[in-house]
Amino acid sequence: MSVRKFLLPVSSPASAEAALQAGLLLAKMWNAHLQVLHIRADVRDIAPLAGEGLSGAMIEEMMTATERESGACARALRDMFDVAALAQEVPVGEARRGSNEPSASFATVTGREEDIIAYQARLADLTIVAHPAAGEDVAAAEALHAVLFDSGRPVLLAPVAPAPHIGKRVAIAWNGTSYAASALASVMPFVRQAEAVGILVSDDYMRRGPSGAEVAEYIAQHGVGAQIVRFAPIDRGVGAGLLAAAEGFGADLMSMGAYSTASRLRQLILGGTTRYVLENATLPVLMNR
Repeated sequence: MSVRKFLLPVSSPASAEAALQAGLLLAKMWNAHLQVLHIRADVRDIAPLAGEGLSGAMIEEMMTATERESGACARALRDMFDVAALAQEVPVGEARRGSNEPSASFATVTGREEDIIAYQARLADLTIVAHPAAGEDVAAAEALHAVLFDSGRPVLLAPVAPAPHIGKRVAIAWNGTSYAASALASVMPFVRQAEAVGILVSDDYMRRGPSGAEVAEYIAQHGVGAQIVRFAPIDRGVGAGLLAAAEGFGADLMSMGAYSTASRLRQLILGGTTRYVLENATLPVLMNR
């Protein structure tokens, strides 16, 4: 299995830097194409506000201001992309069939962000999203959920700060579920070329399914050795235990199944392992359902 195309939706310069650096790093690592996509809101969506008591002139003024701010954001993101691609020595241009060189492209489109991201992610090997904490970007969290719930493809949560490397030491969060198995399948290209692989297991995290030892045996069939890393919850929090175990292993990439033990709404309201990791991870996290 190989990785040939990465998708990176960006919404604001404040949150895009670390994700953009991660995307370019992975494009070079795999000699793959990085498609950077900025989605501008359709100013016509403001028009329904007229029914809320705003005059036509006020609506027009709001639409003009939104268009102006959106254009400035798009230009700032394009400038950031050009500078980063030049610094990373990644050629800018469309992907070439059969090419064995990295490349990157930038496009701005207008429409419903969650729909466009989900549709585009369905034809990407991996979608990278900015960490929601980077620049306090709410749109980044929405992009991540759009990929997880509507694309059928894996998503990589970028680190908060630029990472020097990704995938040298891979931690696999394993609880035996089909979601964890999907994440395992998606992270296998990284596993095959990792310097070390650790399988994070805990009785408090485990559900019905194959054991961590069986995962290690499966990985061994792909010619890679993996060690079992046992962890315990911290303050009764499995998510905190997972991240601490990944840090202790020295991981620069962790994979895990997302929202596998409760509904998304329940986790968002009451908290859960996925939510904790999303809010507190500092390393890149590959997630799948």
